Amino acid sequence: MAAMRYRLTFIAGVALGYVLGTRAGRERYEQLKKSARQFAQNPAVRNTCESAAQSGRQFAGKAYHVVGEKVGDKVPASVTDRVRSMRGRGPNGEDDWGTTNT
Repeated sequence: MAAMRYRLTFIAGVALGYVLGTRAGRERYEQLKKSARQFAQNPAVRNTCESAAQSGRQFAGKAYHVVGEKVGDKVPASVTDRVRSMRGRGPNGEDDWGTTNT
């Protein structure tokens, strides 16, 4: 009989701990989410991200030309066409990789 009472007490403690832990975890999650949103909306952070993205695009363009000059005609035409088509993809990011032309 005593073992059953200990089991029930233990189970009740686990259930109570779970409920209180999830509630505290949810509150902390909301705090972190709010802080991340404020950080992302900071003008200095936004400007830094925008300039980093611009630098990345410039570097990628330069790298594309350097690699193209060094590799030259060693790449099959089908690959060259696909790489060229990636530069002109639409705003939704779709491309024709993995498709076959029949």
